[in-house]
Amino acid sequence: MPTFKRILSLLLLSLAVTAQAAPETRELKVGFVPGPYIDEFKLGVQPELEKKGYRIKLYEFSTGLEANSAVFKGDIDANVMQHTVFLNSYNERNKTDLVGIVQVPTPPMGLYSRKHKDLDNLKKGFTVAVPNDPVNLQRALWILQRLGWIRIRENKPVDVTELDVIENKVGLKLLLLENAQGPRALDDADYVAIQGNFAIFAKLKLSEAFILEDMKSPYINVLAVKKTRQDDAYARDLVQAYRSENFQKAIRADRFYDGFTLPDYFSTRKD
Repeated sequence: MPTFKRILSLLLLSLAVTAQAAPETRELKVGFVPGPYIDEFKLGVQPELEKKGYRIKLYEFSTGLEANSAVFKGDIDANVMQHTVFLNSYNERNKTDLVGIVQVPTPPMGLYSRKHKDLDNLKKGFTVAVPNDPVNLQRALWILQRLGWIRIRENKPVDVTELDVIENKVGLKLLLLENAQGPRALDDADYVAIQGNFAIFAKLKLSEAFILEDMKSPYINVLAVKKTRQDDAYARDLVQAYRSENFQKAIRADRFYDGFTLPDYFSTRKD
């Protein structure tokens, strides 16, 4: 007959095996600002994380400053809404330590208009609305320079102003405004340079832009976490979910994401 100690030992062993077999449920909080990134997450990232036992909570913030502050304070675990140049600038200004750990599909900035059908027959003094923050102002000025409308002085992104326009070849007038206000300016300005996520949020199609920026790696958006947390299990699992074949297939299968700039890991496509 089994002894009491033997029965207790078997019971403890059974409980240990059961605990190992059942995946630990962990709450994961991820923040976003208006735009397509929360939909990307729901489409192909969240399902991958839920397979691993995560319980996902999604938060939407009005501004990137609020979303970054929430990560730094530990109110949320990560956010998706900014490119590396903006993130580095934010860290420098606020003495924070956020880092991007994986790039995400990103819609490029584009030039839009409701008043014009083309870019021809421009009258001196026509208006172009552009973002007023230095980093995204530089992106808008690069677009205008590619069109041959202006010539700009090369400067650090955090130092760029409208004074860096050193040649105005077509007599345009720049209107500086908050980045998120770009779509609203379409009723007033002749042309508007609108950041991709705000264009998408305003139901504008990337194909409606006269020209899209030639987006480079530093301007592709990233998933950001605190530097001290970048090696935590949840951070590694987030990276794996974004890099997963299922996420890549989901993005490529949805025509909504046509025109988005894709991260380098998408080049490993398997047909």
